Amino acid sequence: MNRTYQYHGFSIEVGVETNFDQRRTSGLDVHVGYVATVTILRPGLPVAVFSPLRFGDTLGHAFSSEVDALSGGRGAGQRLVDDLCGHREQE
Repeated sequence: MNRTYQYHGFSIEVGVETNFDQRRTSGLDVHVGYVATVTILRPGLPVAVFSPLRFGDTLGHAFSSEVDALSGGRGAGQRLVDDLCGHREQE
């Protein structure tokens, strides 16, 4: 699943990758999670502003669903753009 979002003149590309976490307890348990891959692009530039970055949830674990990974990746990309350009939303 891939999505592109426009934010303050940047394109934030969010992809979702499946992350298989294997843990041995009483046998082989496989937990499927999802990781967001975020690429930030500026129109007119031939390369990304950053190398693609991979994000999990706030605790560093994989997201439990593709939708959560997409949402988390979008939010992370927006925070990076805000930090890069000094944009801050009024609270």
